[in-house]
Amino acid sequence: MKPFQILKGFFVHSLSILFIQLLAMFQNIIDHFQTLDHRPLERMAFLVGGLLFFWILEGAIPLIQMQYKKTKLKHAAVNFVFTVIHLVIHTFLAVFIIKLSDWCKDAQFGIVYWTNAGVVATIIIGVLALDFSSWLVHFVMHKNKFLWRFHLIHHSDTNVDVTTGLRHHPADSLLRGIFFMLLIFVSGAPMYSVMMYQTLVVVATAFTHANIRLNTAIDKLLSYFLISPNMHKVHHHWKQPYTDSNYGAVFSVWDRVFRTFSHLNVKELKYGLDRYYNEERDEDLKELLIHPFKKNHD
Repeated sequence: MKPFQILKGFFVHSLSILFIQLLAMFQNIIDHFQTLDHRPLERMAFLVGGLLFFWILEGAIPLIQMQYKKTKLKHAAVNFVFTVIHLVIHTFLAVFIIKLSDWCKDAQFGIVYWTNAGVVATIIIGVLALDFSSWLVHFVMHKNKFLWRFHLIHHSDTNVDVTTGLRHHPADSLLRGIFFMLLIFVSGAPMYSVMMYQTLVVVATAFTHANIRLNTAIDKLLSYFLISPNMHKVHHHWKQPYTDSNYGAVFSVWDRVFRTFSHLNVKELKYGLDRYYNEERDEDLKELLIHPFKKNHD
């Protein structure tokens, strides 16, 4: 046998082994996310780990020197209460999410089944569909006056940092869950795709809200594909129309396709709202919870 043939055979054999190993690794990843909903502590680790990582990073490379009313810990404590409520609501909704995803599989209902999508295509379709649900519910809450009452609690924070990410009124959290299930129903996203997106969005939420300074060129490059920190900070600017832009959670494609993208120099940022809520009470937990129900709400 010629040396070239021996080398060719070795190369083909090595590639075959590598391909088999990659397939096995990919299947292990799928299996891991398929059952991630049964491991709440591991899911919590993603959330807590992301919060702690960006909390530390905020101290190292802050975008803005925050003027907290009392302390950063007091500010975080208020937002943490909303985070816990948000997690309780979505833990309850998880039961319905699992049943819906399993029903889609059994009934072969949804885009991934209608198109006979492979595993990779299923992940892409599922993740994009669920990310669209995040964009859509966010857009709807800004455009509907009644729903805006609840969502403005998120915008009332005058010191946007990593803890702001899950500062959602309970009604806001519930509506997000409903839209999430709607897009599972449409896409047919299986549980491994759902859990991949939920893991992704937890990290992305911490990243985009964190008070961290990125190189302007890097941030701009990221914003062509992902929601970058500076891009999302524009959404938290106190004045419209900036507040009514950049609705995306993970991918920036929706804001660019639907022309809701906007840019603002970070030096001009001011957080909070120019109306609707008294910024002096943005850390008043009781007021934040009952404010949407007040009769004199404007």
